[in-house]
Amino acid sequence: MKEKVLILDFGSQVTQLIARRIRENGVYSEVKPFNIPLAEIRKFSPQAIILSGGPASVSENFAPEVSAEIFEFGIPILGICYGQQLMCKMLGGQVEAGTKREFGRAFIDIKEDSEFFSGAWKKGEAREVWMSHGDKVSNIPPGFRVLASTVGAPYAAIADEKRKLYAVQFHPEVAHTPEGGTLLKNFTHVIAGVKGDWNMAAFLDEAVEKIRAEVGQAKVICAVSGGVDSSVVASLLHKAIGDQVKCIFVDHGLLRLNEGQKVKEMFARDFHMPIDYIDASDLFLKKLGKISDPETKRKIIGATFIEVFDREAAKFSDAGFLAQGTLYPDVIESVSAFGGPSVTIKSHHNVGGLPEKMKMKLIEPVRDLFKDEVRKLGLELGMNEEMVYRHPFPGPGLAIRIPGEVTAEKLDILRQADNIYMEELKTHGLYRQIWQAYAALLPVKTVGVMGDNRSYDYICSLRAVTSTDGMTADFFDFPHKFLSLVSNRIVGEVKGINRVLYDVTGKPPATIELE
Repeated sequence: MKEKVLILDFGSQVTQLIARRIRENGVYSEVKPFNIPLAEIRKFSPQAIILSGGPASVSENFAPEVSAEIFEFGIPILGICYGQQLMCKMLGGQVEAGTKREFGRAFIDIKEDSEFFSGAWKKGEAREVWMSHGDKVSNIPPGFRVLASTVGAPYAAIADEKRKLYAVQFHPEVAHTPEGGTLLKNFTHVIAGVKGDWNMAAFLDEAVEKIRAEVGQAKVICAVSGGVDSSVVASLLHKAIGDQVKCIFVDHGLLRLNEGQKVKEMFARDFHMPIDYIDASDLFLKKLGKISDPETKRKIIGATFIEVFDREAAKFSDAGFLAQGTLYPDVIESVSAFGGPSVTIKSHHNVGGLPEKMKMKLIEPVRDLFKDEVRKLGLELGMNEEMVYRHPFPGPGLAIRIPGEVTAEKLDILRQADNIYMEELKTHGLYRQIWQAYAALLPVKTVGVMGDNRSYDYICSLRAVTSTDGMTADFFDFPHKFLSLVSNRIVGEVKGINRVLYDVTGKPPATIELE
């Protein structure tokens, strides 16, 4: 992997989007904390560096900074928002607190033509961008010229073309800057001169070689759930090391209708891989008992999974590695949480505790990929589209889609309702338009009329959201006729439900799952 772009993270909640946009343009990029050692930057050997935005002010004591030596590397550097302010401060410019904070949509006036604006904006035009800043550059460093400005940010875009240093106050990585993707592509392809030939075929070849070199002749245990991430990891490992990978599937009894059987059939039919199938549904249900607190439920399910998985994995005493389906957003958030300036959103642990407990080395073959890239890798591996485009499914399964106590009866009711919902989504060609959809069973009963009889049954809540990475989401705008059809089917076919609701809350303020 020769062509690479390094993104130094100063804590912006949209830093991930920079990496995504760069990769969409066929260039491999990685996000690293702003304070990584210079030696690590040199070892990474990037063709260009991007300084992200962040919540800090460059005028604060102990404000995050980079080594001034990076500006002497002779490679293109782009500063975004805080990155622009930091670049200006370190190179002899001035930054001051803004008297008028700009947040949201703004329009910039293009003052000069530039390679950075090529194919997007021309001198004399006004263009929409997305701003999020309080401080602003009040004086640019020697050698820079103004490319664009707004009323609130007179130096909205600046450049020192001779040294290939560029900086913008707005955020080109977000969708709210309509031509932002073009600007980032200009920076990488035109200014940095990269070819943009990174793709999933290239990643697959490199991943296979890397796995073989790391694993050698050792055995690898892979926990599979039937979800996209673990299935792609299992398929990738099998391609790389064949029968050296041992797949374990723990059925906790909290899966969708017939899902355990479908997973077994899929691995045999599509992957030609045997799996060690463990039906532990009775144990999980017993341990959940009458627990209703969501965090307690999660912890019980996680601890029980480790207990069952550890016991089964002990049968493979010669295994040297444990495979996990960690994705790049997990890595970025974990790095930010423990080593960077951003606000922690959540911590991630796919199979928490297992590596240390079982004294195996951890291997995470897709830790450098985003969710959509994992799907592309799955297709490159020859996996069928139905599997590759499956909606995300939580580790605790239906337990967090049944607020309150989880019982066998509730699970049966929910499985039937959820299956009807999924059937209709696929029949109407809506499934692939949605990031994640599911049915939930609310811990509330209401009065209804079924035929000539009074009913007193549960409420089913339907959820469907659109998203690019699950970090933010909006509800899917179904036609009313579709919702009416699904509601009628569920109430008419599922004994135990007499009312259906549709959740129209976005994330934030809600989360995608109920618990």
